[in-house]
Amino acid sequence: MSRFAKRQRLGAIPAVSALLRNTVLQGDCIQLMKDLPDNTVDFILTDPPYVCHYRDRHGRTVANDDNSDWLAPAFEQAYRVLKHNSFCVSFYGWTAADAFTTAWKAAGFRLAGHLVFAKPYSSSARYLGARHECAYLLTKGRPALPADPLPDVLGWSYTGNKLHPTQKPVDSLKPLINAFSAAGGLVLDPFCGSGSSLVAAKECGRDWLGLELDAAHQATASHRLAGGFSLH
Repeated sequence: MSRFAKRQRLGAIPAVSALLRNTVLQGDCIQLMKDLPDNTVDFILTDPPYVCHYRDRHGRTVANDDNSDWLAPAFEQAYRVLKHNSFCVSFYGWTAADAFTTAWKAAGFRLAGHLVFAKPYSSSARYLGARHECAYLLTKGRPALPADPLPDVLGWSYTGNKLHPTQKPVDSLKPLINAFSAAGGLVLDPFCGSGSSLVAAKECGRDWLGLELDAAHQATASHRLAGGFSLH
């Protein structure tokens, strides 16, 4: 039994706030999420492996990007820990779109919208120049409609991928935090990488919880959130 599961069984759920807010845990996100109580998280913003065998020009790869075995169980747990009538935004790889949508629907998520982030540069070029990133807006239940909906095409800036091979720009994530969570809420990223989503949550006045399989990336994210690296 894990230490978090033991605390939960002892009825010390208030301790969850102290232990699991504003921290980055290292390990398999499926197993780590199993230690979280149901309906704990206010918003999920995540950038999972795209299942595309990614390798950058420096030879860096992403763990579990060569298989989709983790997809269904990870989002099953994500759905369980997310509060009812709340949102999840997940980036995804378009070449594995069917695997992602199947996993999301099987977990219980409703596909509520599609987001495109327009790049001012091509990250790769084959038949087409790759000049966008994409994500789905998912819901658990049916949250109330916003008075001023976020546009489904947003901007993007280049991070240089200095801290992670697929590092996302903080300024592109902050509008999502502000649109789909309330101040003081808990934002979860089960695939947090170098912690861009956590930085965005912090700068938007939210609490955050990051989970990361790769120990080096978990250390980077923790150091970054503690002010050891430039946040942007």
